[in-house]
Amino acid sequence: MEKTNLGYACINMTLRKSDNITINRTCIKRTLETKGLPHISNITLQNVTDLSKIIQWNYENGISVYRMSSAIIPWFSEFEIDELPDAKLIRQRLKEAGDLAKKYNQRLTFHPGQFCVLASPSEKVVDASIVELNNHAEVMDVMGLPQTPYNKINIHIGGAYGDKKSAMERFCKNFKRLSPGAQARLTVENDDKASMYSVVDLYHGIYKVIGIPIVFDYYHHKFCTGDLTEKDALILAASTWPEDIKQIVHYSESRRQEKSLIVENLMSKNNITLENISEFPTVEKLHQERQKIKEQAHSDYIVDFIDSYGLDIDVMVESKAKELSVFAYREYYQKTLKKVS
Repeated sequence: MEKTNLGYACINMTLRKSDNITINRTCIKRTLETKGLPHISNITLQNVTDLSKIIQWNYENGISVYRMSSAIIPWFSEFEIDELPDAKLIRQRLKEAGDLAKKYNQRLTFHPGQFCVLASPSEKVVDASIVELNNHAEVMDVMGLPQTPYNKINIHIGGAYGDKKSAMERFCKNFKRLSPGAQARLTVENDDKASMYSVVDLYHGIYKVIGIPIVFDYYHHKFCTGDLTEKDALILAASTWPEDIKQIVHYSESRRQEKSLIVENLMSKNNITLENISEFPTVEKLHQERQKIKEQAHSDYIVDFIDSYGLDIDVMVESKAKELSVFAYREYYQKTLKKVS
């Protein structure tokens, strides 16, 4: 029987609220320039120390998939780890976190931001992206995590630049400039705009050329299908993963739709129509706000069933309520399917 493991990204809402435990403490560039590496070292040490606390909490609460924050070492592109005053202790804490993750079979991943673009026509952007990806890989190496896409570093192509074929060719060319650890962990994700990259595009333009796995994003697929059904796109993405490594996918839902359900519920219960909504300022404000929400924006929680179509998958839930969204989903579907953890 297939089993779906759910995880969340970066911020643990429960621990941050109760004990200020987090791994995304950072600072602005000006603070780096004025306070220097001792300040960055102190922030980093707090982040990497809290990483083990989050891994332990995840294990105790039945969560086995977790995306680490790219800000765990702030401004890492500006220095080497060993330049930090607390470098030895930082390395020790990262190794401890990696050992804990392996002990508890916790799958840890990264998802660098939108400015990490290997397909860019700008050499400056590409050079910075390579540094960024190599740094993410170095953190995982210090943690002692395997150099495989099980511990993925996931990115998007980043732009079509008027010619998707040429952009994918640049991506593949620049991929070869990455460190072995970055190459071995890199994955690529389908996009949420019709003009961008579908699973089909990535399969032929990336996977067939350099062999890196495709991370299927359910919500993005709704906007960029490549003329495939959700099931067929998921299965095609699954075919790009090594047989001994479980496929990981991303799942989110519409924030606009979530807000709409709230507004419609309020209107229905209070006999409010568009004709008399001005008499209810709070509901009218919510109605106006939902219309301004971008269609691709992520909801706080997820409510629809995540259909794995018989595949054994790990799911990164990209909802704003983080682990609370995982708990809410799991509480309901465990009662009905007994396949969710």
